[in-house]
Amino acid sequence: MNTESISTLDPEAVREIVREKYGAAARSVGQDEPASCCGGGSCSTKTRDPITSDLYDEAQTAGLPAEAMLASLGCGNPTALASLEAGEVVLDLGSGGGIDVFLSARRVGPTGKAYGLDMTDDMLVLARENQKKAGVENVEFVKGEIEAVPLPDATVDVVISNCVINLSADKKKVLSEAFRVLKPGGRFAVSDIVLKGALPEPMRKSLELWAGCVAGALQESEYRRLLAEAGFTDIEVEPTRVYSAEDAQPFLDQAGCCGADLSPEDVGGKAMSAFVRARKPRAV
Repeated sequence: MNTESISTLDPEAVREIVREKYGAAARSVGQDEPASCCGGGSCSTKTRDPITSDLYDEAQTAGLPAEAMLASLGCGNPTALASLEAGEVVLDLGSGGGIDVFLSARRVGPTGKAYGLDMTDDMLVLARENQKKAGVENVEFVKGEIEAVPLPDATVDVVISNCVINLSADKKKVLSEAFRVLKPGGRFAVSDIVLKGALPEPMRKSLELWAGCVAGALQESEYRRLLAEAGFTDIEVEPTRVYSAEDAQPFLDQAGCCGADLSPEDVGGKAMSAFVRARKPRAV
């Protein structure tokens, strides 16, 4: 696929490169390589990724398959901010290899359930293999797109996601779907890349950097606005890490972005990992 910067980012082109790169990430796990899509590159690099590294401690992941950790492509730990309770139903948007689904399943216990939604066949195969290895029964992985969640209205108590919403070309639809499937009083608790400054246009138009979790990220004010328009209240955006120019250098190099006149300083201080929280009102 041609991944050069283009003047108009077609939603299907975005979806294709995301599916392509995250499928490659899943396949790389079979070669015992840590997958790395956020940040650009081939999704099979063994180099340390400043976005996806050091998100979970060993106590949390003890007993989970190594392949689930190798396929961890997030930018935070949404299960840590969701305050999950026994008996709740959780939906992970863009569940990948399943790490956050398994952690959620532990927290909600046998009377609860965790759904993992992903559009990438290779990731779903990997996640289901990981489920068998982990022996987790209160989990279901479902194929679908986060813009059209294949679950009924008011199905889940909590929607989580880990560095995936930024990958969508229709974030308004994603947030509307999250609101729809939540029960009244339900919680939205995601980790995502959020912008606190404008990126140069060539970066915003790079499909490689879109798949790398950077170019498609929303400004914080826009994130808040879209959540409110979807119907959410109690909206919070909590920065967890602001990326420096030094952090930006490796994934700009890997993505081949975006011309000699641009530099990591064009990203440094403008992109951050953040916890994004909101609530669906009890009476809607």
